[in-house]
Amino acid sequence: MTTNVLDRLPSGARVAIIRLRSLGDCVLTTPAVALLKQARPDLRIGVVVEDCFAPVFAGNPDVDQILAPNAASLGRFRPQLAVNLHGGATSVRLMLAAASGLRAGFGHFRFQPMYNVRIPRAQEILCVDRTVHTAEHLASAMFYLGVPQTEIPRARLFAAPVSRPRPYAVLHPFASEPAKTWPRENFLAVAKHLEDDLGIEPLFVGAAGDDLSAFGPHTCFQGAPLEELKSLLAGAALFIGNDSGPAHIAAAFGRPVVVLFGSSDIENWRPWRTENSVLTSAQGIHAIEVSEVAAAIDALAPLPSAQPSA
Repeated sequence: MTTNVLDRLPSGARVAIIRLRSLGDCVLTTPAVALLKQARPDLRIGVVVEDCFAPVFAGNPDVDQILAPNAASLGRFRPQLAVNLHGGATSVRLMLAAASGLRAGFGHFRFQPMYNVRIPRAQEILCVDRTVHTAEHLASAMFYLGVPQTEIPRARLFAAPVSRPRPYAVLHPFASEPAKTWPRENFLAVAKHLEDDLGIEPLFVGAAGDDLSAFGPHTCFQGAPLEELKSLLAGAALFIGNDSGPAHIAAAFGRPVVVLFGSSDIENWRPWRTENSVLTSAQGIHAIEVSEVAAAIDALAPLPSAQPSA
């Protein structure tokens, strides 16, 4: 391992963590940020993130500043260390705009001449010979920079939970592609099981462009702002959905989750540090039976029951 990078940062130094793109990646970056702040509470940590994902980091005491993904924002922040956790061309341009003396990124990223701190594979840092979870991959960068190796915590999100008259489950029946999407009629059958057998209100969520018309008999939240979605998931008794960003938000709040996997790599993306059931099928996500999902829901405790006490 190279000389401890964190030892080269003076007290109160500024660190920019560049985290572009998807919701799940942003959520799973928060354990790495927490580890860095725990090891060096004096550091001022700025997270560079697109506006649409900025609420992931809102209210997080580990984050001193949320930075817009542009050169002006980074120029004002003036970090001594820039850590690129994305690796694409845009993130490299932002890293260079930061004009940091220390520029860190994984060794498998493109544009290697732009980095003067090259982070090895997570397996090498963690001394394991297996597929690593995304949270482990991102946290390993902090260990390489000098954070003492320790248990990687749950993702950290902050929101006031929603209060509703009775317990509710959040169902997210959408995904980025058909191979990752369980049939809608199956989600409706699961909603019936929640309502009729467990006394849990099913709430469906989707992005602004998602078609929620099939779930009309139930309460639906379409295009809800990310802050509202956080609060909804923070108060849920359970989350059920395809592998997607909302599943990682639910896990961050410690909610029990049932996640259906299609073509995604389960070891990379399974729920991180929460009670969970992961379902998949060699024949694809459409082959997962409603009965399997219902059984997974029933196995997750504690869940309230609609049945009257004797």
